[in-house]
Amino acid sequence: MKPFLTASDYKTIHSLILNLPAQLRGKEVAQLQHEIKSAEIVPDEKISADIIQINSTFEVLDLETQRLMKFQVVLPHQADLKQSKISILSPLGVAMIGFRQGMTMEWTLPGGRKKLQIKQVENPIRITQL
Repeated sequence: MKPFLTASDYKTIHSLILNLPAQLRGKEVAQLQHEIKSAEIVPDEKISADIIQINSTFEVLDLETQRLMKFQVVLPHQADLKQSKISILSPLGVAMIGFRQGMTMEWTLPGGRKKLQIKQVENPIRITQL
């Protein structure tokens, strides 16, 4: 499965990774680099509304526990677990970015290997300039 990224999300993530200090470049950053290198880059206005992007809110179902969780994937400085905002650099953020509603994937998270299904994706309305 290949992720889909908007051109602006690709630029944002690429810049974020390039500007990270070496001591903060862990396994998740390497995985994210791999994900964006293999991603299909789509013009912002052509991305499907059911694909997880930066600032998307999504519901994911852990297929083993049947636990449904809701998160928003954000930039690292906006992350706040109390508000269910996860960083794009977190294991779940890396796992979900660029994938679409209905997809099921396996990914290693801090709690072990999980099989997750994306149940719902909500994206903020993008205002395009005329």
